[in-house]
Formats: sequence, structure tokens, C-alpha cells
Amino acid sequence: MKFLAIFSSLAVATQAFVPSAPITKSAAISQPSIITSNVDIATSTQYISTSSRCPTQLFMGWGPEPEWAPATVKSADSCSSSGNFVSVSVDVPASVIEEYKVPGQYVQVKADIADAEGKVLFLAIASPPAKEGESPSSIEFLVKKTDTNGWLTDAAAGTNFAISQVMGGGFPIAEECEGFKYDFPLQNCLLFANGSGIAPIRAAIESGQLKIGKPGMGGRTARLYYGCSTVADMPYISKFQEWEASGIEVVPVISRPEECQGSWTGRTGYVQTCLEEDGVAVPRNSGALLCGVKGMAESVKDILTKAGVFEGRVMTNF
Repeated sequence: MKFLAIFSSLAVATQAFVPSAPITKSAAISQPSIITSNVDIATSTQYISTSSRCPTQLFMGWGPEPEWAPATVKSADSCSSSGNFVSVSVDVPASVIEEYKVPGQYVQVKADIADAEGKVLFLAIASPPAKEGESPSSIEFLVKKTDTNGWLTDAAAGTNFAISQVMGGGFPIAEECEGFKYDFPLQNCLLFANGSGIAPIRAAIESGQLKIGKPGMGGRTARLYYGCSTVADMPYISKFQEWEASGIEVVPVISRPEECQGSWTGRTGYVQTCLEEDGVAVPRNSGALLCGVKGMAESVKDILTKAGVFEGRVMTNF
């Protein structure tokens, strides 16, 4: 496993970074983008009721109006050696567990269910949907620390907050990857993320819905291109070995290797340039999941479709 040799000399903890920025309410309405991790939106909403599900007048162009319910922080642990990213595990109502079916879906959260003026975060769910026979009570998020979301990233266990119903259709895996929609069956999965965009990609990997085969065991092949600025700002490093054992070839890509402590011998630059260098071996049998900044997503889609990948099989979670 090539990445093991790369990381073994760096002694880096398992944590993360995402280059995201707050967007305004008007921008959210006019141009929804890929849901990655935390997007702050200061809202002016009308509080309607105090029932367990509390509708408001908020409509951001990202989905239906949120219906607020109480949730509780289980843990908030740093997941990057830089300390920039936090893995937040939260206990949620059973309805949220039931509604979460497809990797790439998201929720809205805010600090106080009764605060009509409260700032809302849009968070892709990082943990996979429950499999048949499972009955989890919690979900996970990957959140970048900012000046305004400390109420969540620094929260103690037991902290209460508000969560919406599950929103969005997620990655259209069943529609685009299964059946006979295309003349060529999907055999190769390409996964692309940068920063906190890894959150819904992790959910897809661990859901089993991509039907990736372990080495020598059949199933689809898969390669993950994951870009961050430095190793210190890369989340889920501890999961890479697990993902490779399940059949995912992990390709970490560092854009600022000169800032890494130790010698970085892996790929450098950006995920789209690495894809361009590697090419797509069998485009008609390939599909892709993308989540990250707009420039990366647009470039990757352009490269893949020009190579011959069916446009419908270049999937985003919005």
C-alpha cells in the first residue's frame, strides 16, 4: 500500500482541513453548490411552534423548509494535527436516521431551536446510512473550525442544539450505477474530494452502495483522489488503510508540500491535474463521485466527459 510508506515518515495525526467559505443568503438562493461540510448562513426566520419538529419560514434554495428537532452532541474531537477540523458525533431523533438513505444527503443545524435569527450550518453527513438490521442513534459530521461555529466544534458532550430533517437526494448511485440505463455496466469507480468534501465521499465508501470489491474478490474497482493543502490538514488518514483493504486505491494529493513537516514523496498539485496525468483507462465502464470546491468539480467533470465517461455517471451530491 503506497500511501503507508508515504505517511509513515511523517508521524501525522488523523485530522482534516477544508478550504470553504461562508456564503450569503442571496448567494445560496441564486447558485446552490456542492454540499461539503460547514456553510454558515445568517438567517432571518420566523419561529412558528415549539413542537418536536419546528418549521420556519427559511427557504434557501437548498431544499425544503427546515423542520427543527432537538439533537445532542456526543463528542467533538479534533481530526487534523493542525486542529482545523473536528469530527462531531451527535445523537439525533429516530426520524433523522430513518430519512438518511443515500450518501451525500445533508442537514441544517443551529445552536438554539428557539432562536429565529440563529445562524444555520449546512452539513453533509459523514457517516454512512444505516444498513439493514442496524439501529444507530447517532450520525457524524466533519466540520472546519471558524470564528462562528465554536458552539458546535468546541461543544462538550451533552450540548443540545437544533437539527433539521435530512435534505437532498445525495449521490444518485442507484439510478446511475445500477441496471441497464447505459450500454456499458459500471465497473470502475473514481472518487474525488478536497478539504471537507471527503465527508460525503467517506459516507459513500463505507455505505457499501458502490459495491467495491476487495482485492481478488470481484466487485468494482475504485480509486480515491483526495486533495488537501498539507498533510496536517488532511482528515481521515487513519481510515486510509481500512479503505484500501476494502478495495479503494487511495491517492492523497498535497498542494503545498513545502509546508509539510518531513519529506512528502506522494502526489502533489491538485486532484484534477493528477487525474489528467493518469487518464481514465476504460471511460465507458467508469463513473465518478465528486465533492469539493467548484473549480475542482468543474475541471474533473470536463476531463472525465471528454475522455468518454457518460455525463450522468459524473455524480455530485446536489
